[in-house]
Amino acid sequence: MKTTTPLALADPVFSPGKIYSSFDRFWLSKICDERDLPFIYLSLRITFIMLPVAVMLYMPFISGWVWWLFAALYFYFNNFVFKGPFGLMLHCTSHRTFFQERYSWLNKYLPWIIGPFFGQTPETYASHHLAMHHRENNLEDDLSSTMHYQRDSFRHFLLYFGRFFFMVIPTLAWYFNKRDQIALRNRVIRGELVFFIVCALLCYINWQATVMVFLLPLLISRIIMMVGNWAQHSFVDEADPGNFYKNSITCINTPYNHKCWNDGYHISHHIKPNMHWTLHPEHLQSNLQTYMDNRALIFEGIHFLHVWWYLMNKNYSKLAKRVLNIGGVLGSEADIISLMQSRTRKLVSQ
Repeated sequence: MKTTTPLALADPVFSPGKIYSSFDRFWLSKICDERDLPFIYLSLRITFIMLPVAVMLYMPFISGWVWWLFAALYFYFNNFVFKGPFGLMLHCTSHRTFFQERYSWLNKYLPWIIGPFFGQTPETYASHHLAMHHRENNLEDDLSSTMHYQRDSFRHFLLYFGRFFFMVIPTLAWYFNKRDQIALRNRVIRGELVFFIVCALLCYINWQATVMVFLLPLLISRIIMMVGNWAQHSFVDEADPGNFYKNSITCINTPYNHKCWNDGYHISHHIKPNMHWTLHPEHLQSNLQTYMDNRALIFEGIHFLHVWWYLMNKNYSKLAKRVLNIGGVLGSEADIISLMQSRTRKLVSQ
């Protein structure tokens, strides 16, 4: 537990006045926001580093130990180098249009070309996250709601993940169908079907490569997404479950925020879903009193995977030591543990 005020933040923000190269200016003339220029470089690195390795796995002259070498390289690039940054780049560009209208066709590149290599079926992520999750805010009608699970229980997490993994697309399509959002329903069905039809066809070429390049990333991505959402919404005030400050958390001063575009700022993301990723530290600083008034949970030096792991081990003591106790409003370490335990209890429907 760290008691502090004012708040010292080391997470990334935008610094204007940078001198751009001619290559930078070429892309700046096509994207909507100069602050998103790093997304261009990440997209290019994925395109010219990871995707060629994926293609090599399908080549008939690559076999034996050489094939496994490329498979290991692909697994490393996919999961340990690019998965987090890409996933959160997809998140940011789903909320805020990446390319200008006259280059709108380029906005298909991330969800339709690169996304499937990370197990993101085309357009289903944006549909689920923007049109459903943010609208429902982890409450009753949120298909990924954590409220009715004991959120420090691994058994409950497995139930949660199993429900999501096997039912997410049918339930999401039905969700949009009930609300007469037919275009969104069709988008979800189309993206999922195209992904699996292409995978089925590619299995005729090389099923091992298809498992490594597309299907294993699908499994891992959906595990990670559910781990992340579980941690982001593990602490819910049963008396006020729709309060953004009391049903989400924020993680600050962690390398994760530098790698993944300030994704740790989940409270402010729900407050202002379209806020640019570079503005979250400033928003937190400007609204500290509101965080204090709502006894919001801010963790320092850890990110969502740490939060999930500590909860699965019921290690509230380690979590409490990472809580930022602004102005001491949360009380003692024992008080913080009690607060966290109260907010991880399963909510029973009335």
